Amino acid sequence: MAFAAAFLAGAINSVAGGGTLVSFPALIWLGLNSVTANATSTVAIWPGTVGSAWGYRRELRDAEPRFRWLIVPSLVGGITGALLLRWTLPSTFDRLVPFLILFATLLFMAQEPVQRMLKTADAEAHKSTKWLVGALLFQLGVGIYGGYFGAGIGILMLAALSILGLDDIHEMNSLKVVFGGAINGIAAAYFIWARMVYWPDVLIMAVAAIAGGYGGAGVARKLGRTAVRRIVIAIGFGMAVSLFIKK
Repeated sequence: MAFAAAFLAGAINSVAGGGTLVSFPALIWLGLNSVTANATSTVAIWPGTVGSAWGYRRELRDAEPRFRWLIVPSLVGGITGALLLRWTLPSTFDRLVPFLILFATLLFMAQEPVQRMLKTADAEAHKSTKWLVGALLFQLGVGIYGGYFGAGIGILMLAALSILGLDDIHEMNSLKVVFGGAINGIAAAYFIWARMVYWPDVLIMAVAAIAGGYGGAGVARKLGRTAVRRIVIAIGFGMAVSLFIKK
């Protein structure tokens, strides 16, 4: 179950984000407490970022240099969120989890309306310093949320890239993979240092996530965004309902 969940999560993350909606609940169902499951999922799924980034190497090569600034708030936010998780009692996080998954799923559903709203402004205005500062602050918030929980950060990052005027979904996905990798990477490093990870599940899930992440980037171009979005939404709602029932 852990291998299959991680493979699917890696593929979903490379396509549209939301892979944590699969890997995290799977670990809870395997018996881990919610804080340990979240930390373990973050560490296990992160290697999939490498596979996804390689799959999107063409788009990353063509991306504008100004987007690299978003790495900074990604790292700062990621470690801040990881610290917040470390200070949260497992019993408190248990109560928050179904709501966090439901929020991430609803956020995913709202992605396209949000992007359309953001594109109502002049595209050239999105390239100004004011818009860049706004995107940096937004990405900081995304990083904090991502370091704390993680599910849904792909959707939030796509919104941040829309703020900066991007509209090519493949280019946006490539940058999302890098920034998400920075957020989850620094959070994962902290979780390892703080001994919050259950290692037996990490190793098998890491291999699966890499395979899923690399394969998912190619599948994204063939399967189509609409089909992938529907799959992620169905999984998100299913996991939220199952955890509400379990609670």
